Formats: sequence, C-alpha cells, structure tokens
Amino acid sequence: MKAMILAAGKGTRLGKIAETIPKALLDINGKSLLRMAVESCTASGFDDIIINVHHLADMVEEEAERLRKDGFKITVSDERDMLLETGGGLYKARRFFDSAPFLLCNADTLTNLDLTALYRYHLKMKGLATLAVRNREGTRYLLVDKEGLLKGWCNKSTGERIIACEETENLSEIAFSGRHIINPEIFDYMSNGVYTMTALYLQLASSHEIFTLRDDSGYWVNVGTPENLEEARKLFTV
Repeated sequence: MKAMILAAGKGTRLGKIAETIPKALLDINGKSLLRMAVESCTASGFDDIIINVHHLADMVEEEAERLRKDGFKITVSDERDMLLETGGGLYKARRFFDSAPFLLCNADTLTNLDLTALYRYHLKMKGLATLAVRNREGTRYLLVDKEGLLKGWCNKSTGERIIACEETENLSEIAFSGRHIINPEIFDYMSNGVYTMTALYLQLASSHEIFTLRDDSGYWVNVGTPENLEEARKLFTV
C-alpha cells in the first residue's frame, strides 16, 4: 500500500535547532523522525512511500537514500522552489498514487496509533477520507457530529470558527492526530497551489463524507518545539 510522509516543514517553532537540521531529521535517541515514520508506515503495510522535501532538502534526501539502502521503498517529491503546505504538497505528488486508498501522515508526530485499524475503518465507512483524532489539549480542533463526520474547525486562541454545515449545535471538539486515510478520488477536487488539507476538507465537508476515528490509547507527541523534542526523547529512552 502507498503512503505519503510530510517532511518538508521548516520547523520554525524549534528556533535555532531547525536552522541547521530539518525537522524531519531530528534525532530521537539514534533515529530520525523520518526513519521512525517510515518504519511505522512499513510495519502496517504502507511500504511504498513518497516524502516531500523543502527546508534543507539535500539533508532529507540523504536520509531517504540511507533508508533505501536499508530496504525501504522511498520516492521523493521535490518542493525546493516553494513549500506547498499539506494540500498543495499532496497534489504535487498525485501521480505517485494508484486507485487504492492511501495513508497521509506527518513526520513530526510520534504515535503508536493502529494504522491498520484506521485503514479498515475507512474501508468500512466508505467516505472520501478518514482522519485519526484524539482527545488532547490544544488550540485548534476539528468539529464533528455524533457520527464522527467532519462539520467544522475552530481555533480556541483566536476565536476563529469555520462551519461546513447548517447544524451548529451538538458538535464536539476533537484534535487531529496527523494521520489520514484518503481515497484517490480526492484529487478530482484539488488543484495546484499552497493550501492545507484542513482547508480542503472544510470545503468538501458539506458535500462529501469525511469521517473521523477517535483513538485515545497509547502515546502521541508533536515534536514541534524544543520542549516536545525532549519529551519525545524521554518517551523513547531505552
């Protein structure tokens, strides 16, 4: 099965750390975030992987070559000219995918989420996409109905709220876990440009079924700040 790992981010919240090393190559006790993501995807059957590169792209490509030498199947989507965000980056890589649903995941989030269960749930529900979600603290939340269908989004720190349906009551706030299973049909609704998958989902939510699957078990760490980087290293201390 195919997967895309988003590895092009600049890691601005990491400060000086990200000036000399791309976020995807941050070391977690001997392994880069990218290697950990590749291993996780491959262990769940998503063994044909494309990654996108932008910030310090040469270094990320060198890691991709090391992964290939270790037997992993890795393709690179080059975004050196312009960082396309999650949506634009996926669309640029669209020719990599075939007719089967695929996994899209962030390199900078560590989780032991059951990707096989997420895939099975997506096939069962037959929506356009299925997003893994988790009950955790944050500032940005997806808004879902009682069936787990995406209906909106909010930012608690700014007060911004986007609703993609007429019903505004009885919507629950839930945080995204950085893992999606997506039908390739989604490319019919995409175009070139710089935009996020969240923005795309909110545009499509009024006319397409975009499901969420909640899983609060195990661990989840967003390695986006120096503090979270240390948290991740402690979590994986042997």
